[in-house]
This record gives sequence, C-alpha cells and structure tokens, in this order.
Amino acid sequence: MSKITFGPISSRRFGLSLGIDLSPNQKQCNFDCVYCELQAAKPLERALIYPEVQDIIHEVQKALESNVQFDFLTLTANGEPSLYPHLEKLVNELKKIKQDKKLLILSNGSGVLNPNSFNALLGIDVVKFSLDSAIEKTFYRIDRALKQIRLEAMVEKMITFREKFLGDLVMEVLIVQGLNDSKEEMHALNDVFARIKPLRVDLSTIDRPPAYPVKGVSTEKLEELSACITAVPVVLAKHYYKGDKIDFNAFELLKMVQLRAQSEFDVENKFSQNSKELLKQLVEQGQITVKNLAGVKFYKKI
Repeated sequence: MSKITFGPISSRRFGLSLGIDLSPNQKQCNFDCVYCELQAAKPLERALIYPEVQDIIHEVQKALESNVQFDFLTLTANGEPSLYPHLEKLVNELKKIKQDKKLLILSNGSGVLNPNSFNALLGIDVVKFSLDSAIEKTFYRIDRALKQIRLEAMVEKMITFREKFLGDLVMEVLIVQGLNDSKEEMHALNDVFARIKPLRVDLSTIDRPPAYPVKGVSTEKLEELSACITAVPVVLAKHYYKGDKIDFNAFELLKMVQLRAQSEFDVENKFSQNSKELLKQLVEQGQITVKNLAGVKFYKKI
C-alpha cells in the first residue's frame, strides 16, 4: 500500500477497513490528547502538509481494482482528518467510486465547528466522534485542545449535526485513570449523549503506549463506568471482557435486555452457551429484537 492508503485492517467495531491517511507525513491535529499513540505535538489550527484529492482518489481506485476485501473506506490521519482542507470535495469524489463500500471517518468531533467540515461530514455514511468528557476542565486536561475550541459550543454543534445527519453517528469515550474515571464524569456524559442521540457509544481505555505518562483503568472499572451510560447503547471492545460466563434464565434475559441493550460482544463474552441458545429462542419467538447499530448487533426487548 502507499503512504496514503493502508490495510485492510480488522477493526473491533467496524469490520474490515481500508485506511485513508489524510496526513501521511506528520502529525497534524487541533488536539494533543494525553493518551494519543502518536508523539506529543503542539495543536494546529489547520493542516499544513497534505495529499491532493486526485492522489488520494488514484490510490483508492488502485485498492478497489485489486479486489481486496473490505467493508469500509476509513478517513483517518496522523491527527485529525477533518482538518483536511478539501474534505468536502474528497468525500464527493470518493462517493463516486466507492462501489458497495461505506465511507467512515474517525474524528475528534471538532469538525462540527467549521461550516465547511460540517457539510463534508454530512456526506459520510458513518461518523465517529470522540468525546472524553462533558466537563470543560476535564476535557482540556485530557484532550489538550486549542483554546478556541469550546466544549459547550462543540456539543451544541454535535446536536445540530445529528439532527441533519442521515448516516450512522457513533460516539467514543476513552477512559484515563484519575481524569475521567468517575461516576460524576459518566453521568455528565450520559446527559450529553441523551441530547446528541448517537446510535451507540464505544467505551474503552488506554491499551497502547500513550504520548504522556497516563494510565488506563481496569476491566472491572470500565464495566462499572459503562453502567452509568443509560441514554444510548454502549459497546465495550471485545478484549475488555474478563471473568466467568453467566447462565441466565428467560426472565433474567428479558429483564436485562429491557433495562439495557446487550451488544454482540456482551453476548459472546459474558453469556454461557445455554444463555446464548436461550437468547436465540427468544429472538425467534419475537420477544427480543436484534438491531444493527453502525456495524454492531444489539439485543433489546421489544
């Protein structure tokens, strides 16, 4: 693959993905997140070095013509992809050639503050925004964003974006020990998610060497915090599950999925084989429905 395209790689939550790096030569981001796997760097207001649209399209066409199998064309970057200055043109050109692939962007969410980026994002099939805290002080401590990026304004623009967006919106929260690992933080995020109304929230913690000396939380803590997010379905990545698998009876299963939708990762990693078979029966009987939320199956009581 070229410096622009890479993969396909297997994503825990989005299937097979062909990456498109909009900043292949250096980190360019308006955040400097403490947990970033890239080297720490001063936040930038705009991208300074970037590939031309025609070069990106050329590389993507080569990948498509190779017949390599993948599900998503994923716009990403060594930094923030919404800083790419020709994003709307690129999205329009990719839509002409993407065939049956879906277009996905992995963004920190700040693009909603720029009218041009906002409009470009509306043309994408699946948009993933990060939001690590709904409390301003914590937000700046974790994400180290440019000071002109105001958390309250960004959240309001995310709400407006969701109202206009016809695709799938996913939110992601990364938990950092001692910063956003409290129930107060989770309840504040839950209130915001109730207003933004994403399809789902992906919750994770640090699992790669970070730019700054910070640490993740335990699996048990992550599961405890996830229970505070009740406004929308929550996904924990597969590798965060530990412990014994559980036998549920029909009443327990129905009550559980009534209170909180269970993801396919929950079922695979927490349910015993008997519980899985019982869940399948309840789905067949029409007592539980299965919904695909941006590539992840959820089980919910009808």
